[in-house]
This record gives sequence, C-alpha cells and structure tokens, in this order.
Amino acid sequence: MDSDNPTGADNQQERPGIEQWVVGFVDGEGCFSISVVRNTGCLLGWQVQHEFSVTQAAPSRHALELVQRVLGCGQIIENHRHDNHRHPLLRFSVKRRRELTSVVVPFFEQHPLITAKRADFVAFASVLRMMEEGAHLTEEGLRRIAAVTEQMNPAWAVSVPGILRGHTPTSSDRCRAEDMVLASRRRGDN
Repeated sequence: MDSDNPTGADNQQERPGIEQWVVGFVDGEGCFSISVVRNTGCLLGWQVQHEFSVTQAAPSRHALELVQRVLGCGQIIENHRHDNHRHPLLRFSVKRRRELTSVVVPFFEQHPLITAKRADFVAFASVLRMMEEGAHLTEEGLRRIAAVTEQMNPAWAVSVPGILRGHTPTSSDRCRAEDMVLASRRRGDN
C-alpha cells in the first residue's frame, strides 16, 4: 500500500530530534546535584552548591560535546581514575547559577525527563528558584533548601536541625555576605 507520507531520515516524525536524544542521555547518565556544605566564609557558615553533570569514559567524549553544543554552556572536565578502568572519566558540568537558571532548567522544562530522575530535576529547579529569591542567605531559607536536598538523596543528607546550630551572624558576617554577593555578580554566578 502506497502512502503520501515521507519515510526515512527526512521524516522528523519517525525519529526524535537531538533534544530528545539529550533527554534520554541525561535520563540515563545525568545528575542534578544540590549540596549544602560547611563554609565559614559564608554568612551563615554554610554554602549551597549546585551542579548539573553528565559523566562518561573518555572514548565517549563526543557524546558530552554534543550535549555541550545543544545546551550552549558548561565545560568538560577530565578526572583521572585511580581504579582498574583503562580510560579517564569525563564530566560535562554546568555550575554557574545563571547558566543553570537560564539554559538548563528551561531546556528540561521544555523537554521533560521521563525517568525517576525527573523528581531530582524538579527539586533541583526549586532550589535554584529559592536561591534566585535569596533564600540561601537566610536561616529559614537555608533550612528549606537543606530539607529539599534530604529528599533528593536521603543517604547523604545534611542534618537540617544541625545547620546553623550555634551560629549567630555578626556584623562582620553580614558585611562578608554582601561582599560575596557583589563578587558573585561580578563573576556572573548569579
């Protein structure tokens, strides 16, 4: 039976676009990470770190380069292994908050993940939005962020009640926080 519908590579309905390939690749190999770590240089003694990453062995570098081209941001970092693997490990990484909020989050909102990793992405995006509102600079906001990180990975959770225990910001802490915000804006991390 003949059909007027085109077949093969010219028919985009028969094969997913590159965006869907990225979604599938990230569903299998990607990571949306939020960490709350002690940092005495921060206003409250804690820092929120955020990263979107995809990891592959060096022979698959081209796949990471393709993700980088599609998103138009991030960097590829080589980590030398100290185990029995023959090839170095490569990690495509986006850490800049501006790139995460203006590129990565909108991409995965427009092209949703389909595995359980979607829940991590939703939590990741919510923390970035809280940070855009300055939540990471207040005790209550930092506790809310820590609670979200506990949901993302209960095995590695920071103790929410332990955050900020015994810390009362001084005027020098507040000045240091303002300096950090200004420095962050100059670097383009916000």
